[in-house]
Amino acid sequence: MSHLIDIELPAGARTETRLIPGPAGPLELLIDRPATSRVGVAIITHPQPLLGGTPRHKIPHRLAHGVRDAGWLAIRPSFRGVGASAGVYDHGLGEADDILAVVRAVRAEAPDTPLALIGFSFGAYALAHAIRALADQAAAPAAAILAGLPVGAVEGDRVYDTPPLPADVVLIHGESDTQAPLAPLLAWARPTSHPIIVVPGADHFFSHSQDLLLSLVLAHLPKEAAKARTD
Repeated sequence: MSHLIDIELPAGARTETRLIPGPAGPLELLIDRPATSRVGVAIITHPQPLLGGTPRHKIPHRLAHGVRDAGWLAIRPSFRGVGASAGVYDHGLGEADDILAVVRAVRAEAPDTPLALIGFSFGAYALAHAIRALADQAAAPAAAILAGLPVGAVEGDRVYDTPPLPADVVLIHGESDTQAPLAPLLAWARPTSHPIIVVPGADHFFSHSQDLLLSLVLAHLPKEAAKARTD
């Protein structure tokens, strides 16, 4: 049987590109396969397409290669209208549907494999809506980690209506983030006391703190990942 993602294929030397059916047409995936035995599958989302964000941006690129080296198969979807993905920008809601299509493909192919969802910036916002939908379906992932999550009005007259999230969703944010300021995120989190990991002095892109960002992401993946790093 031919699979959409072929999760069990051996590692390759380069990032692989695949197309799968998506809600707006073909959906492009960038796939990095681990050299070690596979711990799980991580879906990693990219920043704002209106500002040139793609899966090849330095943050999703770094996170994908980091989790790959920790034994996870890393999948970076190109949101609709980005790269070879069909469709047009949809303010994070259609992009959440893109994520859910990848989740369905992964779970259809490997239903017992741990799934981690990792988002950055706009990708964290789209992922927040996908996580909310999965939680409502009692289909939560093994781990969900959002970095630089925007809330409310930001520069460029964009507004992010960020939904409430399950308490186990990990939030990582730069203290000095100006693109997605910390204060609105704190106000969003205050009613539910949702914890936020604040990186002192870090900006939106975690300049000079990308090693720390990766280490925080790896630390909050299921414990099998920690074992894979030390084997």
